Amino acid sequence: MSTVSLNSNNRSRVHPQKFALWLSMGSILMMFAAFTSAYLIKQSSGTWVEFVLPQIFYINTGVIVCSSIALHISCRAFISGKELIYKSGLVVALILGIAFLVFQYQGWNALFEMGIDLKGNASGAFLYLISFVHAAHIIGGIAALVLAILHAFTLKYKVTDKRKNRFEMTLHYWHFVDLLWVYLFVFLLFSK
Repeated sequence: MSTVSLNSNNRSRVHPQKFALWLSMGSILMMFAAFTSAYLIKQSSGTWVEFVLPQIFYINTGVIVCSSIALHISCRAFISGKELIYKSGLVVALILGIAFLVFQYQGWNALFEMGIDLKGNASGAFLYLISFVHAAHIIGGIAALVLAILHAFTLKYKVTDKRKNRFEMTLHYWHFVDLLWVYLFVFLLFSK
């Protein structure tokens, strides 16, 4: 009887690696909350330069959302035995993730051409800081996607608890950085 009870308790527990990931994401969220709070406080100082976000940031937001959707479809396909969709979705998610970074760089160039740089005013410096730090977290997600693709194309297709957990962690992190960008984008749009 105690064995059955123990096994049912193990099934309801959160995997320790997922729990660690969620704690990390909570810390990242707190850091960005601090950035956006400081942004609002500094904005009220009276020396703030107003500017319009370049259009590429709108496109970029759509790209990262599509990447997240592709990875979600890939994860569902992995679990349900649709190997081709699983592998294709991973590749599409990676390509769109890299495209996000390329468009982000183009957005920074567009800001620079508008005269918004790191040393001119706090408004530009905050925008670069927030978007640079977010891009660093996207690079971490891209590394996880590359690893997931290596597993998809080098290991025999088989749904195991270990592989499912690893994929779900990648998915959770990617959704997190996606939603974080959407929050930051909306914040930057409406904090003017």
